[in-house]
This record gives sequence, C-alpha cells and structure tokens, in this order.
Amino acid sequence: MKTASPDDADKISIQVIERMISLLDTLALYPDPVSLKELSAVTGLHPSTAHRILNDLVVKRFVDRSEPGSYRLGMRLLELGNVVKSRLNVREAALDFMRGLHRKTNQTVNLSVRQSDEIVYIDRAFSERSGMQVVRAIGGRAPLHLTSTGKLFLSIDDPKMVRAYATRTGLAGHNKNSITDLSKLERELSLVRALGYARDNEELELGVRCMAAGIRDDSGKMIAGLSISAPADRLQEEWVEDLISTANQISAVLGYASQQQ
Repeated sequence: MKTASPDDADKISIQVIERMISLLDTLALYPDPVSLKELSAVTGLHPSTAHRILNDLVVKRFVDRSEPGSYRLGMRLLELGNVVKSRLNVREAALDFMRGLHRKTNQTVNLSVRQSDEIVYIDRAFSERSGMQVVRAIGGRAPLHLTSTGKLFLSIDDPKMVRAYATRTGLAGHNKNSITDLSKLERELSLVRALGYARDNEELELGVRCMAAGIRDDSGKMIAGLSISAPADRLQEEWVEDLISTANQISAVLGYASQQQ
C-alpha cells in the first residue's frame, strides 16, 4: 500500500484549510443560519465533505449549529476578532501607508490625535528633501482651531461644543492668518463637513500649509487625522485624493467599513 508523501500531505492540508475558509466566508454572507444544502451549493463542496468540515468547526466553536442541519458563525471568531482589535493601534496601522504617501508627495506626512483642546502629533513620515523644517516634533501639541486635523475634530462636534471650545481657548491666534473669530471658525467647519477634509492655510505657522483627512475605527468614530504639511507654495491640490484614499485605507485596516465600500 502506497503511503502519502510529505508533499501530498501538505496539499491535502492546504485543501482542507481552503475549504474551511470557503465555508466561513459563505456563512458570513448570511444574517441567518444556513442549511447544509445551501452551503454545499454555494461552496461547491459535496454535502458529506461540507458536513465533516463543519462538524470540526463546531467543535472548535468557529461555527455554531443552531439546529440540526443549519449553521452560523460561532463566538470563537468574535473572541479572536476582539484580540486582534485590542492589539491594533493607529500608529501601527498607519505607518506603512504614511511612508507610501510621503514617497508619492515628497512632503511631510503627520499622524495626529485629539487630546482635549489640542491635537498631539504621534507619528510622522518625512525626509530632509521635503524642503520644510519640521516645526513640531512627535509629541508636540497645537490648538485645534489652528490645524487641519484639529478642524476635522471640531467639525464633528455639535455647535454648543464648538462655542464652549471657543470660550475656553479664546481662539488665540499665532499669526495674521489664524482664525480667531467664532463665526469665521463656524463657517470654516461647515466647509470641512461639506468637503470631507480640512486645510490649514498658514494659520499655525507662516509659510506652511496643510491638508488633513480623518481616520476612523471599526465603530465609525474618528480617532486620528492624517495630514500633509508642505511649504505654502508647494502644496498641490491633486494630493487631496491621495490623502483621503490613504486615510480610508488606514481606516479599513482598523475595521471601518464605509458606506461606499
């Protein structure tokens, strides 16, 4: 009797894994329990093969048998998903995408989060060739109303919260371009909501312009902003599309599924 070679055994193992994934992917398409007959038809697996694999998945809690002959995704997947989520952080998710955007634009790419009335820079992709000195180091802070990312966060606050922010901070400015008037800030935030991205036109630092797009987590909450900073005369409008696309890719890694996807 001929014994299976190691290569044959590997092929069989890979085939079983592929069939398991096919069944799990199919179950994910249905909101309600799915019959064995339906699963067999959709995956193309023989009913006896599908039944055998599903039984193994039930034992390991990847699949639940809701009633004889019907299956749905199991709680083990949720448990593992929560583990993955807990180990993801926005810096890890964003870094490769930030480097890619930097290579494409040759300008500084910033990752920032909100802390109270300020944004905090938590990572950056840049090079000396960008032609712009990095003014704020990682860990540096800046007022919300003077930065592109800060405006993103203010734009999702309700009007009362924006007015309260203005009262607390006095909308202090850094230069002649800074927005220091509440009505002007409200108009700016309305524009941000309409466009889906924000700008800083030399409002924080003279000679530096920025554009920012939001990054969302799996619940849809905006948790960070991705921005491009460049010398005022070098910021290019065509970068907006790349910026938004990159922010969306990072959001997708964090589990966010937009309505357009």
